[in-house]
Amino acid sequence: MPALSNIGILIDSDPRVHGGQPLIAGTGVTVRRIAIWHQQGFTPSEIAEQIGHLTLAQVYAALTYYHANQAEIDADIAVEVAEYDRLDALHNLSKQH
Repeated sequence: MPALSNIGILIDSDPRVHGGQPLIAGTGVTVRRIAIWHQQGFTPSEIAEQIGHLTLAQVYAALTYYHANQAEIDADIAVEVAEYDRLDALHNLSKQH
């Protein structure tokens, strides 16, 4: 019988990595990144395939964390999207002049 995994250790945060955002332990992959891919329609298997060093269990752990903290993570994503849109608009405005 294979050893059992403690899923509680699959998500971590470190203030020195991505500003302390929750991430998959031992990687630089944030829960937010997994959530965004999931929102774009990628399945957990597809995400694990695209980010080859992640296991399917790690992807599911990130999605579980996301769903348990969805309002906070979605708000963080919205702030990032708004900042991207603001910078894009500034860039486009400067190209017109």
